[in-house]
Amino acid sequence: MTDEQGATESQHQPGQEVLSKEHRPILASHTVCMGFHHIALATRDTEATHRFYTDVMDFELVKVVASPTPGDSGGWSKHFFYDTGDGPMIAFWEIHDPDIGEDFPTDINAAAGLPWWVNHVAFDAPTRAALDEHRRRWTDHGHTVIEVDHDFCTSIYIRDPSQNLVEFCLTTRDFTEEERRGAQALLRDPSPEFESEKGVVIHQPTGPA
Repeated sequence: MTDEQGATESQHQPGQEVLSKEHRPILASHTVCMGFHHIALATRDTEATHRFYTDVMDFELVKVVASPTPGDSGGWSKHFFYDTGDGPMIAFWEIHDPDIGEDFPTDINAAAGLPWWVNHVAFDAPTRAALDEHRRRWTDHGHTVIEVDHDFCTSIYIRDPSQNLVEFCLTTRDFTEEERRGAQALLRDPSPEFESEKGVVIHQPTGPA
C-alpha cells in the first residue's frame, strides 16, 4: 500500500464509521420489522371497488392522487389508497389513457392464465375475535366465505369485484425449529411430502349481496 492510498483510506474511514452509526437505527428498523407500504391494483369499476373495500373489508379511504399518466398520450389516472388498519395500505388505479384503453384485465389470476386461488392478497387478523368479526361482516354483505385451517394459521377468503382473492389470516402458532431447519431442504425437494389441511368450512351468506 502506498502512502497516498493509506492517506486516502484513513480519510474515508472516519466518515464511513459516522455514516454507519447514523444509519444503524434506520437499518435496524427496516430489517427487524418491515412490512409492505402498499399493494396497488387496477380497477375498471371505481364505485364497486370503493364499496367493497370500505363496506365489506372495513378499510378507510385516506388518499386520492390524480395525475397524468406517463407518456405522451394525454391520459390521466386516479390512484386511491385505503388504510387497512395497521399501517400498510391497498391502493387502486382508475385509468383514463387512450394508449391503455378500457378493456385491460383486472383479475390478476385470469390475466396470468391461472385459477382463482393462486395469486391473492392476505391481510392480518390479530385475534380469533377479529377474524370472526371479518367473517360475520362478509356473510352479512352476502358473501360465501371459505374458512381453512392451515395448522399454523386460519384463513378466510372471498373475492373482490375484480374477482381477485382477498384473505384475512390469523396466525395460530409459532413455527417450530424443525420447520425452520427443514424449510430450505423442502423448498428444493422435487417430491415433497404433502401436508393436509386440518379443516375447511363454508360459511353461507346471511344477508343480501
